[in-house]
Amino acid sequence: MSAFSATNESLALALRDTLGERLSDLIEHRGQLTAVVPAAHWLDVAWQLRDEPQFAFEQLIDLSGVDYLGYGDDEWETAEASGAGFSRGVDALGPGRFSWEDRPEAEDFPNRFAVAVQLLSQRHNRRLRLRCYAPADDFPLLPSLIEVWNSVNWYEREAFDLFGIVFEGHPDLRRILTDYGFIGHPFRKDFPLIGNVAVRYDEDKGRVIYEPVEIEPRVGVPRVVRRDSRYVDNGQERTGR
Repeated sequence: MSAFSATNESLALALRDTLGERLSDLIEHRGQLTAVVPAAHWLDVAWQLRDEPQFAFEQLIDLSGVDYLGYGDDEWETAEASGAGFSRGVDALGPGRFSWEDRPEAEDFPNRFAVAVQLLSQRHNRRLRLRCYAPADDFPLLPSLIEVWNSVNWYEREAFDLFGIVFEGHPDLRRILTDYGFIGHPFRKDFPLIGNVAVRYDEDKGRVIYEPVEIEPRVGVPRVVRRDSRYVDNGQERTGR
């Protein structure tokens, strides 16, 4: 029996036959096929997926950065709930996601930073996700895909701004969401959730100023719905299916 669904089987076979050793892994999850490509072949695989008729992925829909620091650690306990129906959240450990003493070390996550690309082939009416891990965690660097799909321009700038992933060959790699003087990358897992500084406009000085953060670190507790009256009929709970 094939490891892939009937929808993705032909594409998976074509990817394995064509890319060979340039394909690190091929995964299917919830009907979505993901091809993992090493950084050394990131650019040439992209050209091939766009130009070869059997693939024809002419459209890049999205590119996003990923930080795997602390991957697998759960901040919430949802197996049990309090009497009010609230799940148990972690204690506020500090201004970031981790306590300083128990923070995960980068060397424990050698593939910390990655990018995920969503591709669409209108000719074949199918989709593919590409994933590539940046080889250096202290300075994550990958080739830019802008010459292959020019729609990636702002997506790569966003990944650079929020995760600090550098895209070599990008013609205008600068911040796109944060302030010009912003320090750090706010979507990194070791970036403080409350930020480093507060920004406001000072009318007396006539300019934007930076001040220490006054927000108290806290953990929000989401409500986990375990019984819903919409699925109760004559006193008997229905599954909702």
